[in-house]
Amino acid sequence: MRETDHFLYPDWPAPARVRALVTTRLGGVSRAPWESFNLGTHVGDDPASVAENRRRLRQHLPTEPHWLEQVHGIEVAAADAASPVICADASLTRQPGAVCVVMTADCLPVLFCDTDGRVVAAAHAGWRGLAAGVLESTLARMDVDPARVLAWLGPAIGPTAFEVGDEVRAAFIALDPAGAAFVPTGQPGKWLADIFLLARQCLKRAGVEQIFGGSVCTVFDPERFYSYRRDGVCGRIASLVWLADN
Repeated sequence: MRETDHFLYPDWPAPARVRALVTTRLGGVSRAPWESFNLGTHVGDDPASVAENRRRLRQHLPTEPHWLEQVHGIEVAAADAASPVICADASLTRQPGAVCVVMTADCLPVLFCDTDGRVVAAAHAGWRGLAAGVLESTLARMDVDPARVLAWLGPAIGPTAFEVGDEVRAAFIALDPAGAAFVPTGQPGKWLADIFLLARQCLKRAGVEQIFGGSVCTVFDPERFYSYRRDGVCGRIASLVWLADN
């Protein structure tokens, strides 16, 4: 994953017309505890600061991103639809210049494209969304043979930081009885969960084999990333993907 101008760029073999970037917490105007490039309007930050941060981001994009109100569900929105912010946890587009975006602060952002560079998508995948099928729902809306889909897993809470209870493990054991993504902590009812592995398992069950990323932990990199698990009150980074003109 390359990093320039406080942005990260996915390392995946996407077609040339597929463009993607991930913001960090660097390069904005927000004050602590949202310092400094917070893009979330719902976390208590000064609206004027968020607006300036979004203006700075917009300078690197073809159009204004299709911002979502994320609710840990499986709804997929059309990023090119002329509509106000809607409740959804993924978006997709086949229209050049339309920008799909999801915001995170420990949850997993997943970017998608097809090998022909005709459709892109972005999904917000916390554990609830993963268990409910947000990645599968996004793939269904892409309407592409899964063998021709590339997926990239962005920065998220890592496997040594994501402590969960029995109810989280149970939700995934129903999907994968082996439970390879969960390691006991030594405390009753407590497990360390690998959200990257959980996402890979979901994608592979859906037929996707070209999966990249999944190695950057937000919790242990406070200089670059917000972490709700680490800080509580914090900002949000954005993961964005779009199609350039032919």
